[in-house]
Amino acid sequence: MTIDTMKTVRELVIAIPGATKIFAQFGIDYCCGGHRSLSDACRTRSIEVGEVVRSLEALRQIPDDSRDWRHESLASLAEHIIDTHHIFTRNELDRLAKLFDKVCSRHGNSELLEAQRLFKRLRGDLIPHMLKEEQVLFPYIERMEVALSEQRIVPPTIFGTVRNPVRLLLLEHDATGDLLIQLRSVTSGYTNPHDSSINFQALYQGLAVLEADLHQHIHLENNILFPRAVEMEKKSLNPQSYSMNIAALEMRAKTAQ
Repeated sequence: MTIDTMKTVRELVIAIPGATKIFAQFGIDYCCGGHRSLSDACRTRSIEVGEVVRSLEALRQIPDDSRDWRHESLASLAEHIIDTHHIFTRNELDRLAKLFDKVCSRHGNSELLEAQRLFKRLRGDLIPHMLKEEQVLFPYIERMEVALSEQRIVPPTIFGTVRNPVRLLLLEHDATGDLLIQLRSVTSGYTNPHDSSINFQALYQGLAVLEADLHQHIHLENNILFPRAVEMEKKSLNPQSYSMNIAALEMRAKTAQ
C-alpha cells in the first residue's frame, strides 16, 4: 500500500514501527512537529518527499520485533518512559553539565557560552517537568486504567480532567523542542571545531545523543501516551459507560450476597 503523503508525520510514525529513525535521518521533527503532513514537513526541510516515502516503504518490509505501544497498557508505557528515558535524561543532564563546565573553562568562546546557557535552561525545564509526570500524571493514568479494567468509577483528581496536565506538558514539550533547535543551531549541528579536545568532542556527541533520545521520549508521550489517556478518560466519563460501571458494581454486590 502506497504511503499517503498527506497523512501527518505523527500518524505515520505511529503506524510504521521504526519510522522515527527515518525521520531523524532526514531531520524531520516527528515529536513536537508531528502535526504537519509528510508533504509539508518535507517541503519545509527542502527534502524530496519521494525519497522519504521510499525509505518508509523499505522499512515496512523489514520485520520489526519492537513493542507496539499502541496496544500495550498505559501503565507499562509510562514505566518504560521512566526507566528508559527519564533515568537516562537525568544522568545525561548531570554528566553534560559537568562537561560544559570543563570545556567552557578552557574554550570559553561565545558559541560555547551560548550553548551552555541554552543547556542550563533545558536542564532547568526538564527536571521539574519529569517530576510532574512521575508524581502527578502517570500515577493518575495508572489508577484510571486499573479502575476501568475492574469496572470501577475512576477516582476524582485535583486537576479535574487529564486534559489539563496534558495541555501543560505539551506546552513544555514545545519549549523543549525550541531549545533543542537553538542548541543545534548555535553548535552548527554539534560539529566539533578542528583540533577540539576529547572533552569538547564528548560534550557535542553527548548533546546529539540526548537530543535523539528526547525526540523519542517526547514522541511516546505526545503521540501515544497522552492521546490514549485522554481517550480513556472520555470513555470513563461517557454516561453509557458510567451506567455500565454502576450496573456491573451492583451485579457484583448481589453475587457476593
